Amino acid sequence: MTRDAAAEIARLIREIREHDRAYYVLAAPTISDLEYDKLLDKLKTLEAAHPELIAADSPTQRIGDAPVSELTPVTHRVPMMSIDNTYSLDELRKYAERTMKALDGEPIEWVVELKIDGVAVSIRYEQGELVAAATRGNGRVGDDITHNVRTVIDCPLRLLGEDVPEVLEVRGEIYMTNSDLVRLNELQTERGEEPFKNSRNVAAGTIRLLDPRICAERRLRLFCHGIGEAVGVRATNHMDFLNEIGTYGLPPTPLVQAFKDFDSAAKHCEEVIENLHELEFEIDGLVLKVNDFAQRARLGTTSKSPRWLIAYKFEKFEAVTKLNGIRVQVGKTGAITPVADLEPVELAGTTVSRASLHNAEEIERKDVRIGDYVVVEKAGKVIPHIVRVEAHRREAELPKFPFPKKCPECGTHVVKDEDGVYIRCPNYRCPAQLKERIRYFAGRNAMDIEGLGDKLVDQLVNEKLVQSYGDLYRLSAEQLMNLERMGKKSSEGLVAGIEASKGRGLARLLNAISIRHVGARTAVVLAEHFGSMDKLAAASEEELSEVNEIGPTIAAGVAAFFRSDEGRQIVEELKAAGLDMTAEVRAAAQAATEGKLAGQTLVVTGTLVKYTRDEIEELIHKHGGKPASSVSKKTSYVVAGENAGSKLDKAQSLGVPVITEDEFEKLIADE
Repeated sequence: MTRDAAAEIARLIREIREHDRAYYVLAAPTISDLEYDKLLDKLKTLEAAHPELIAADSPTQRIGDAPVSELTPVTHRVPMMSIDNTYSLDELRKYAERTMKALDGEPIEWVVELKIDGVAVSIRYEQGELVAAATRGNGRVGDDITHNVRTVIDCPLRLLGEDVPEVLEVRGEIYMTNSDLVRLNELQTERGEEPFKNSRNVAAGTIRLLDPRICAERRLRLFCHGIGEAVGVRATNHMDFLNEIGTYGLPPTPLVQAFKDFDSAAKHCEEVIENLHELEFEIDGLVLKVNDFAQRARLGTTSKSPRWLIAYKFEKFEAVTKLNGIRVQVGKTGAITPVADLEPVELAGTTVSRASLHNAEEIERKDVRIGDYVVVEKAGKVIPHIVRVEAHRREAELPKFPFPKKCPECGTHVVKDEDGVYIRCPNYRCPAQLKERIRYFAGRNAMDIEGLGDKLVDQLVNEKLVQSYGDLYRLSAEQLMNLERMGKKSSEGLVAGIEASKGRGLARLLNAISIRHVGARTAVVLAEHFGSMDKLAAASEEELSEVNEIGPTIAAGVAAFFRSDEGRQIVEELKAAGLDMTAEVRAAAQAATEGKLAGQTLVVTGTLVKYTRDEIEELIHKHGGKPASSVSKKTSYVVAGENAGSKLDKAQSLGVPVITEDEFEKLIADE
């Protein structure tokens, strides 16, 4: 009987560990919470009947029976070094240039990781069993927190699998989710105790408590991102290491990506910062790492920090204020975006009175209700967003926000994206969508129609003078002069500006007409590949997917646009209006061999006055040149704006010609 019980206990432990990995590592649970709890209860019952079979690494043994008397010091066998950091993208680029120089210019694959705002820990496994855990301390000596780390539910007490490393020390961050902080603060208030200000402070204080039962109650979590002492690890680069520890049941830092060049990695950093609201936990920056372990070894360390990584941090500012209301806005693609109206509050030197709530799921996930006190955060240059609700300050039961079932502008029943989070108005003729599309169409990166501002767009749509892009090209100065604040001179100037936009080219036009998932860069790729609007419109979804840089989502969006009645009508109207739908492609094709910059490589550095970075790189492409991110002997010119840094210095040291924006314009000017 005991043998049968031992076999069943072992089977249950294996099954529970696999479910833990599916839930915490893969984020793909295979059973419900109720079914999981039943497995755990069955294991507890068997162990209670056979206490001699209880193993130290059983999932039931996470929480010790009594507090430890004190935290004892632990010496790290491999020091937990600090990380150099910067708040500047230019400094980040200088770091990359130094690193490439140290590796004699050989290619570097860069990894971008979230910098979790938690508490650094080192967790040691021997023969697959968790034997010790310690805080970072001073980097060489930390405190033993094994009793508390054992209570962290996504930290396995034994690694999965038979072929595990003999020794594995993982470095990671203990953290708390925003929703668990909300739950904890509600408990604190019920007990008459002071609520916690932020998740990092809770994690830092909790992990050092003497009583593991309190730590277990607070639901701390773990992400792993680094390696200390290790014997038997197979990975030879960071991405493989994260995958490897995932197979052992350890949760690697999420959303990690690798990039073949530094510019792509830096661009990704900016995209992550723009989407901080999607995270359920706090980060205070991003970490850029050299992926290859052999390159790391060659780069080595300083007395304080490894040379193969750097933290790109951003300043975060928080404030607590009251949510006075929620209203919704309709965008150019029909997406209905909720906006929070806030009691005005000072944040990072500005008065903030509203913040985006992004989508209906965010309102539900964060349980945001009108009348709540909310924590508003501003990070870097990103618009403010709501981090969490101070639910413990609710003085009464507040109703949930009823997300509209009909478009607030045209009354059409809204629909939710398939496999997406956005709710949209499907009525392409919706006035709110039309206004946003026309504004975008006239923008500088699209058709660049000077004088067509927001208020004038509102008038044109409200007066039904413009109901499509084609209508813009049918406007007369006489019609415009009847509108508010439009005189003869301004009306004639706008008509001339609209006429001039006909020659902007295919790439700008594709960006301008608001095809879902198509932005400025994608528009250039499509224009250069297909050569004309007609060929692009005739392409199948499969043909679109085969284009470099065009994934299945973009391909589906483009194909759907040209198959739709609205898409076909847009193309026919603009063609009839005389827009040149092949000019950009013809220029690009000729430029490759005949353009003023054919065969030349240009690097742009510093702050430009006349152009954005995208605009000047588009001009370089258009005239046959190749924009590059780093300066070498093969660089033809460096276009230097204000505050040019190390790239300017390098150009001067190599004798590469340095030119201004005006001199660049002379290079590409017609004879």
